[in-house]
Amino acid sequence: MQNERMQSITLTDEQREFQAVVRKFAADKIAPLAAETDRTAEYSWPAFEALREMGLTGVSFPEAYGGAGASLVDQAIVAEELAAACASTSLMFLISKLSMLPVLNFGSEEIKQKYLPGVVAGTHQGSYALSEADAGSDVASMTTNAVRDGDNWIINGSKSWITNAGISDLYTVFARTSQDRHTGITAFLVEADWGVHVDKLEHKLGIKGSPTGVIRLEDVTVPDSHRLGEVGEGFRVAMHTLDRSRPTIGAQAVGIARGALDFAVDYMGERTTFGRPIGQNQGLQWMVADAATKVEAARTLVHKACAMADEGDPYGELSKTGAMAKAFASDVAMQVTTDCVQFLGGYGYTNEFPVERMMRDAKITQIYEGTNQIQRIVIAKHVMGS
Repeated sequence: MQNERMQSITLTDEQREFQAVVRKFAADKIAPLAAETDRTAEYSWPAFEALREMGLTGVSFPEAYGGAGASLVDQAIVAEELAAACASTSLMFLISKLSMLPVLNFGSEEIKQKYLPGVVAGTHQGSYALSEADAGSDVASMTTNAVRDGDNWIINGSKSWITNAGISDLYTVFARTSQDRHTGITAFLVEADWGVHVDKLEHKLGIKGSPTGVIRLEDVTVPDSHRLGEVGEGFRVAMHTLDRSRPTIGAQAVGIARGALDFAVDYMGERTTFGRPIGQNQGLQWMVADAATKVEAARTLVHKACAMADEGDPYGELSKTGAMAKAFASDVAMQVTTDCVQFLGGYGYTNEFPVERMMRDAKITQIYEGTNQIQRIVIAKHVMGS
């Protein structure tokens, strides 16, 4: 009997129309800004304003808070199309949703009503503050602490690798509330004005238009009303959130790979050697065929993981499938973008063409929201039952 929950593995007509609209928007409004954003390594407010005007800052959020209520599959479509034009802009789209997932899933209705409409409208942005200098892959080793003080909590500590540091005015912060390794962490929503300081901004290989930094909280007072989930539930909140965000990092990786491949294929149709386009070289054609197949396979796995999240993970397979989607898609992005640089030869190694930027941008997708080595540990535990 066919499972009524099962979605088609292909996009619906409505989703294809939506995809076409976002692709045209990305080509017209985002792609022309990408090279300059990478060159200056500055946050592109024109790109963010374009996302606002297009309504994309709110597409990921429920209608109850002013959003469009898009499915995670639809959000993956947006992430891919933006990433095909500019990976930094795709991260603008993804980061506030990541930071607000704990609010959506574990916050009080009062907190949701207070903050989510502003994020939807693009007047607020959020960051996800989980990692620390010595607690990245092993987040349970965090030392940032929160101490109860009546109806408030006093938070002290530093967080590293924070996307949108200095841009966001909302931070979802995970802090230690007891010494228990996994049950001693609690999540809080913190306003930047309460005392979140940016101590450092990193100089990075790629996604240069998205600031990444170290934030410091020094005696920051947070009302207990801004606690997300129960005391000691923070580790579960963090993992629940990452399970639902990792597939969209996979979508970003697919977009970077597809953007590079699309450009390379066009170039190969125009660039001639020995009296004919280089795209007629069978050796290169086979490389293109392999790249296109891997991109399609990665997209399918990403959409499957997103569909599982949309269905509410009824069979408990999202953690495994999301890890597979993120790891596979990001590995594909790194390989495909490297091949695309090769397709362009010496020109591919210059910033006159976008493929070298896309290769640099692709690398981070193998690292953030859990390195691919961590993803393989997650996958192995599910497969091997350990």
